[in-house]
Amino acid sequence: MNLVKSKQRVADHGEVFTPPWLVEAMLDLVKDESERIDSRFLEPACGSGNFLVQVLRRKLAAVELKYEASPFERTQYALLGLMCIYGIELLADNIAECRANLLELFAQELGLEPADDTYRAAAHVLAVNLVHGDALTLKTHGGQAITFAEWGYVGKGKFQRRDFRFDSLTQAAALSAEGALFASVPKHELFRPVRTYPRLTIGELAKLLGSDSGGGE
Repeated sequence: MNLVKSKQRVADHGEVFTPPWLVEAMLDLVKDESERIDSRFLEPACGSGNFLVQVLRRKLAAVELKYEASPFERTQYALLGLMCIYGIELLADNIAECRANLLELFAQELGLEPADDTYRAAAHVLAVNLVHGDALTLKTHGGQAITFAEWGYVGKGKFQRRDFRFDSLTQAAALSAEGALFASVPKHELFRPVRTYPRLTIGELAKLLGSDSGGGE
């Protein structure tokens, strides 16, 4: 694996990719979380997805182990695992490659074709969750505030989405830290969604592909 695309990109953006062996070693430090289907991972400089691909691989292995006997639940929880992965990337070619790499792994593990609803739903989720933007300014490439979708599986084939502004999340996290003035304030008072969506099935999510990138651009 080439860890550098070009010397110019290293000079301009400090872009150096993490080797696979180091990715695995780092994920092993949080092994239980990396193998939990609904644990949430954010990579603020995700590149082409070296970390996120391996997180997804671990999540899908956990899904297979738990739901192998139920194809319906296997599909629902595999999509939930994907929904819990987030990334921000400054460079357009990297974010496109990251989305493609995650989608390829997801489709391969579930035996999906591009025309399948689950494939299209996954592509929509990745367009929302993987943001072309700057993690330092908390802005998208287009200058908008980065928002992230909190996805949840509510059962019977339905998913719930709520959007939160990233800058609000980071500020609220600081306010609720131990010893902070507002540490005793209930979390629901600090973390307020900017938008809540109707509950949707995989088929309904598939129809949204291309219609809304959320905070992804």
